[in-house]
Amino acid sequence: MKKILLSVAGYDPTSGAGVSLDLRIFSYLHFQGMAVLTAITSQNTKQVKKLQCVPAELIRHQYKTLSEDVAISGIKVGMVGCGENIEVIKKILSRSPNIPRVIDPVFRSSSGKWLLEKQSILRYMEAISGKASILTPNIEEAGLIARKKIKNIEDMKEAAKIISILTKTPCLIKGGHLPGRTVDILYDGDKFHFFKKNKFNKSVHGTGCFLSSSLLCYLAKGKSLENACLLATELTYNAIRKAIRVGKGQHIFSFPF
Repeated sequence: MKKILLSVAGYDPTSGAGVSLDLRIFSYLHFQGMAVLTAITSQNTKQVKKLQCVPAELIRHQYKTLSEDVAISGIKVGMVGCGENIEVIKKILSRSPNIPRVIDPVFRSSSGKWLLEKQSILRYMEAISGKASILTPNIEEAGLIARKKIKNIEDMKEAAKIISILTKTPCLIKGGHLPGRTVDILYDGDKFHFFKKNKFNKSVHGTGCFLSSSLLCYLAKGKSLENACLLATELTYNAIRKAIRVGKGQHIFSFPF
């Protein structure tokens, strides 16, 4: 029987990110995927135009109904959608202490739409402290959490350490937005690990969702944190290379790749 992984995230009509992409990756890596929706967006490959947060009680009920029926082997949390949903996310994570839990702290779309109110960011980080296996912010998200401008690798290292201490959780900062080669940096609470790749000259939607959901898969397969990060960054890199343009905006992932 396949293990079941749960995506707690928003719905993206392009299927380029959010639960739609997570479920495809879970399936690609041989898991059965299920989802709890936190928000519904109106967006295309160019921009997010509108967001409607799912009420916290409905999120709670979605999770409760699923967990009464199936055994969940891992949880990935993406977009929370609004500050009102922080407490229910905290409870979901708290009730699953013995399985891998990956949190991708999605705060703002690439087109500039806030997906969690800026004033709720630190409250969210405090709420999930000690309740995850790893956090996977990008440079902008890491800067918002650590309250510092990130301009280079040394800034990334400092931010990763700050975030890890704040949340009592290992932190993988995705460095795709730095100039030059892409460098993702993992701080595991003790030391740093670096994952370097060449950069492609294309803008791809959903890279953070792709990396975090594939990372959950590898952790659920029993891989070590460092090896799971290595495998997830390599898979994401290969998928970016084969991403396609279907609209007038960013490229999206195409399966199989």
